[in-house]
Amino acid sequence: MDHCGNPSHKEAAIAHLITLQPVVERAILVGTELKGKPARFGLADSMAELARLAETAGVTVVGTLTQAIDHPNPATYIGRGKLEELVTMIRAENAQVVIFDDELSPRQQREIERAIGDEQVKVLDRTALILDIFAQHAHTREGALQVELAQYEYRLPRLTRAWTHLARQVGGRAGGATGGVGVRGPGETQLEIDRREIGRRIAFLKQELEQVRSHREQHRVQRRKSLLPLVALVGYTNAGKSTLLNALSRAHVLAADQLFATLDPTTRRMTLPSGKEALISDTVGFIQKLPTQLVAAFRATLEEILEADLILHVVDASHPNALEQAETVDEVLGELGAAEIARLIALNKMDILPPEKMEAVRHQFGDAVCISALTGAGLEDLLERIEDIFTEMMVPIEVLIPYTQGDLVDAFHRFGIVNRQVHQPDGTLLSGRVPPALVARFEPYLHDSRERMVVGEAARTGQP
Repeated sequence: MDHCGNPSHKEAAIAHLITLQPVVERAILVGTELKGKPARFGLADSMAELARLAETAGVTVVGTLTQAIDHPNPATYIGRGKLEELVTMIRAENAQVVIFDDELSPRQQREIERAIGDEQVKVLDRTALILDIFAQHAHTREGALQVELAQYEYRLPRLTRAWTHLARQVGGRAGGATGGVGVRGPGETQLEIDRREIGRRIAFLKQELEQVRSHREQHRVQRRKSLLPLVALVGYTNAGKSTLLNALSRAHVLAADQLFATLDPTTRRMTLPSGKEALISDTVGFIQKLPTQLVAAFRATLEEILEADLILHVVDASHPNALEQAETVDEVLGELGAAEIARLIALNKMDILPPEKMEAVRHQFGDAVCISALTGAGLEDLLERIEDIFTEMMVPIEVLIPYTQGDLVDAFHRFGIVNRQVHQPDGTLLSGRVPPALVARFEPYLHDSRERMVVGEAARTGQP
């Protein structure tokens, strides 16, 4: 301070910086458990995950409230007594946010806010929280479009809750007797105008995403022409998919110990033990109670999974709910129509589990590969298993290729497995296995008619 008691320039600058620091919101989490209806995740586990989500969103959890109920209250989700307890806790903890572990209906959200009676306190549900995290982590244009669409579709039926101050009448008697010229008439609420504008925005975003989907399909066509097999990484959020992508492809994708660290799909090349190449693609992580708006909005991204030759399901073996998390992923894959695609499970994070614990987890999952994406342990075994699966998918074939078709001989060596090669007067005799997508190019040169039928059927069914 100076001699007059006023703050010095340095003190004023420090005070200014302090005021610029973002205010960390304080939140209370609310969860329920349905009596007699055991969920895949217990209440304690689900609430712990909700706390991680809140932490990822930059919110500090200052309290938790839970209740066992027969069924959700249609008006306020939780019972009247618990609602009063929640209001008391909000005031005692000076909380600015309340986050429910399940999705609230617009009516429930509105009634809870009325009971709280403080416009400064936000009432969110798990869906809104996940959408907020996605909005923070979407860095590409495609990701931003997908998140914005999901947010608008979530918020549209909730406008009456969020924007009640806009539900004022324009024109007609709502304009008042002194409304004046030009404002009298049938009238329209501001809410209806806003709803219509959001409807237009949703239609625009869907058009933009359709263009993105078309552009992505062009990339897929080019990728198919490369004839490289594709591995799709899937898993519960924070299972270590991005770390594994980096380890297998020597990429530098963001890998952080937080939920939904990466959203945008990434495809890289990796080298198999034989020296042949394959593509590996990372997609958004899954989570229990994944909002339906997100599944719909991210369909263009998730369709990458349907293009895969092999789904590599990464499981966090160190998590106490590893089996439940894996079941959640399987459920989402079924909804996407990917249940029939070949699948391999990689039990990750073996570096932080004692051997006996790892063996117990492996026993739960059956035919799985134990790895550590962080240290590289088990990755050689994983790559060998991946190549074995691709080999099993290949079609046995024997062809006599004219010497004028040297590019086909090269393709057989690059993408297939050559068991025998003999140079004959009229061409090169090759026998071995090739990917199903390559069979059609070799059909004119099949060695005999019987093999022609066998190979044609194998290519049609995708079976060796």
